[in-house]
Amino acid sequence: MQTHLYLSIAGENRIAIFTFDVNNGSIELQDNVEVSGSPGPLTRSPCGNYLYAGLRSSREIATYQIDEKSKQLTLLSPIQLDADTCYIATDKTGRYLLSAYYGAGKVTVHAIGEDKTVQEGAIQTIETAPHAHYIETDATNRFAFVPHTVPRNAIYQFHFDPDTGKLTQNFFGNYNPDEPVGPRHYSEHPNKPIFYFSNEQGSSVTACNLQVGDPDVTIPESGTPDYTVNDAPGLLWEFQTLSTLPDDFSEHNSCAQIHIDPHAKYLYVSNRGHDSIAIFSIDDENGELTAVGHQPTEPTPRVFNIDETGNYLFVGGQGSGKLATYRINRDSGMLSEIDTIEVGENPMWVLFL
Repeated sequence: MQTHLYLSIAGENRIAIFTFDVNNGSIELQDNVEVSGSPGPLTRSPCGNYLYAGLRSSREIATYQIDEKSKQLTLLSPIQLDADTCYIATDKTGRYLLSAYYGAGKVTVHAIGEDKTVQEGAIQTIETAPHAHYIETDATNRFAFVPHTVPRNAIYQFHFDPDTGKLTQNFFGNYNPDEPVGPRHYSEHPNKPIFYFSNEQGSSVTACNLQVGDPDVTIPESGTPDYTVNDAPGLLWEFQTLSTLPDDFSEHNSCAQIHIDPHAKYLYVSNRGHDSIAIFSIDDENGELTAVGHQPTEPTPRVFNIDETGNYLFVGGQGSGKLATYRINRDSGMLSEIDTIEVGENPMWVLFL
């Protein structure tokens, strides 16, 4: 069976489209789509027929329609921003696009129109702090979290209103790690209210339980809520932190992306410096992690992703301009290399469709 893969090639202002054979993991370049600025984050609509791209150097978000058969991209409309966004995601209804801004230290919410295009002008802008790196709503579409790397070293906790698209900061504030670990990205467990954060400066992964609370509770816009910290909805509680590095590695390293395989058996984190993918198994009952091993990979593996079958993992080498492809061993989580191909200068995102 054939599906598709989209790569942001930031150094060449293009999005590369590859065909991807899920039977053997092979890929073949199908097309290059020229864009007006260096492409970074990519995401797709819940219906799967539209792609949204953050164009960082031109400070835009572009909407593309995806052809149902060929998977080619047709530009519908770009919108102009006042800063470049490092992460974008739709809410679970597909009615809103949430964005995080690393340099500008803020998050925004834009409406998505009936034609599926991102609408000009944010319906909400919230200044947080420098190094806002990620934002996404949880599986219930009630909460959103914004990790900030050092120096802010915090995870901002928000309530999300799917009717209005508005974010409200949690009354009890942010989650602030005790050590300067620098939470960067996260992945939500597909079956449990558990979140796993990659820590950029800490070279570690942190697991947190999400306090879901009563879904019918009223979230006040001001004043004191009628619940305590012990039953407040939308709070994260850390229960485990593990290193992503081998015990004998002492050189400089920083973590980047983090992904869970669709079967929720394994978790992967990229190491920049050690230049590897750290591999963890996930306990079926409590979500605790166990270190499994490391896969050496391309220099500066900033971006990677796992296909929807859970059988393949692809890594973009920011320092090499290559894409390394691996098969996931379903029994151990370990990776076996399939191929390494030249893809272009500064690959910045990997998205399966």
